[in-house]
Amino acid sequence: MRRTVLLTFLLACLVVQSKAQLKPARIFGDHMVLQRNQPIPVWGTTEKNARVDVHFNGQHVNVRADVQGNWKVVLNPMKEGGPYNMIIESGRETVSFTDVMMGEVWVCSGQSNMEFTLNNALGFKNEQKVARRQAVRQFHVPDRISLVPESDFAGGEWVQADTNTVGSFTAVGYFFAKKVAQELNVTVGLINSSWGGTMAECWISKESQLTDANLAPRVQHMPSTWDGLKHQVDSTIKFFSFPNMPVTYYKPEELATQPASFFERWQKGSIGAWEWQGKWASYRGEGFMEHTTRLDNSASAKTSVLHLGQTDADMLLYINGNPIKPDVVNGNFQVSLPAGTWKAGDNALLLDLQSLQKNPSWFGLGIDGDWTNVYLQFPDTLITLADNNWRLMPDMSKPYHFDYSPNNTVATLYNGMIAPIINYPIAGVLWYQGEANTTKAYQYRTTFPLLITDWRQKWGKDFPFLFVQLSSWGTMPNSNQGSDWAELREAQTMALSVPKTGMVITTDVGDVNNIHPRDKADVGFRLANEALNTVYGLLNENRSPLFKSVDFKEGYALVTLTHTDDGLMAKDPYGYIKGFELAGADKKFYFAKAEIVGNQVKVWCDQVKQPVSVHYAWTNAAVEANLFNKQGYPVGPFRSDDWKGITEGKASP
Repeated sequence: MRRTVLLTFLLACLVVQSKAQLKPARIFGDHMVLQRNQPIPVWGTTEKNARVDVHFNGQHVNVRADVQGNWKVVLNPMKEGGPYNMIIESGRETVSFTDVMMGEVWVCSGQSNMEFTLNNALGFKNEQKVARRQAVRQFHVPDRISLVPESDFAGGEWVQADTNTVGSFTAVGYFFAKKVAQELNVTVGLINSSWGGTMAECWISKESQLTDANLAPRVQHMPSTWDGLKHQVDSTIKFFSFPNMPVTYYKPEELATQPASFFERWQKGSIGAWEWQGKWASYRGEGFMEHTTRLDNSASAKTSVLHLGQTDADMLLYINGNPIKPDVVNGNFQVSLPAGTWKAGDNALLLDLQSLQKNPSWFGLGIDGDWTNVYLQFPDTLITLADNNWRLMPDMSKPYHFDYSPNNTVATLYNGMIAPIINYPIAGVLWYQGEANTTKAYQYRTTFPLLITDWRQKWGKDFPFLFVQLSSWGTMPNSNQGSDWAELREAQTMALSVPKTGMVITTDVGDVNNIHPRDKADVGFRLANEALNTVYGLLNENRSPLFKSVDFKEGYALVTLTHTDDGLMAKDPYGYIKGFELAGADKKFYFAKAEIVGNQVKVWCDQVKQPVSVHYAWTNAAVEANLFNKQGYPVGPFRSDDWKGITEGKASP
């Protein structure tokens, strides 16, 4: 009998639960942080035309839902404080949220360096020990791409920083919030809405992109259904891979015998995941990679070792038509080759990639490595294969499918990860993105300001927008070779012309070998100091010097920078300043010497008698640039000319 009564009771509870109609938006919950000193909208859904009452911190407001069941109330502004309880009632239903704080709310967005979690950052163990004492909380927005703006998230919850939870916080956001919370004595809430490897265009609404001449064409041709998108992506990949020729089914043993000239019709690429190259984003299948290496007469008599990074995909390998059995040593792909493997002249290296990378599985198709572990080693020399001279071709004869990613769609991250919170009041935005836009850095001059303007219009408020300039990573091309990373940094600097923006320089805390540098404390603290300066009125000198002007004299350039009131210094034991280049009217750059003269910098070199342009830190990995102000903040990369760069004219596909 007791069992029957219990079963009946449980069934009744399930029926009541199934009929529950009152659902506040997912951004509201236990431990949430609400923005102080601003009106607070609270919204959600319930039964159509039902009355909804909201009680919070002495306020009681009510509203009647519309015919679709949507409702929204607005609470009056409140100062910092808490913890409070929020009670929402509709009919017989009640939803309660506990431990609610009034404080500062910042949206943290961008790609992987904002997504980068604290448990992977330097200093994590120390932060674990003190996390419980920090007034920092986070709401992590679930990854979601959507073809239309969503009204709510599928999941997510507010989490307090403590020993067991802080490791999953955005590292940059955490260090920012830690300092701001300590300086202002308020609770700081982070809304972490970020996705690694994504372009800025993913985060801009469709309506705003339609106003931009560069972005509008792609938006106009964006399918409205997933089936339509699948067809479009398939057609795009085939057209890109086989331009002006029919789709061809290749056999590896036949490709292995082809001369280098045969592969010139294939698209150029590089090592790394295909996901970020050309138009292969979302392609999941097999593929070929070919590299032609020219060697001298001595190569045929030498043994060698071929290194292909940490690639663990199933593959066939051919050198000059001969099959080679690969090997894995200490987690790295390498194969020892006898004398006679290579020949004088052009040598063809062909990879038949028969699977995606296994570890990490997200890597997809391609060679998992960089310039430190992808090379051909002879006893007396080393030849890098980490260049842009690979040729790539998907194997369309084998089964393939698409895993849709934000980069082969338009506005889908705005739709799925920003639109649901545009009514939630915030203090501002922290943005760390740009790596995925470097190939079209010149276009970023308009794309990035469009994003800032778009979000402000959606929120209906000109909130502060603080961002991180690209750090240092990869190679070190000089100004004659050009640098897309330097051009992207320039575009970011130009965005400072948009009101209420701020930027922090991070070239000194990058990692040449890792696009995800682990020093996130300096980045977060610099953002915090920028916020204390520009947002909260706590003025300090913790800002990077930026280019202001240059006077060209007979034989040298005299550079004036901002934020140098206390002077400049070179971080070098002998006082040498590195990172400057000069050019004359011929536009040919030479590395230059420099010295500090008062609060200015004198730059000269013997090869340029009459300079007309000066560059500083104009390269991808600007780790050798060593000019700082006395507060220890690095001088931002710059150029004084407006000569055409290597990304001008490159636009969104």
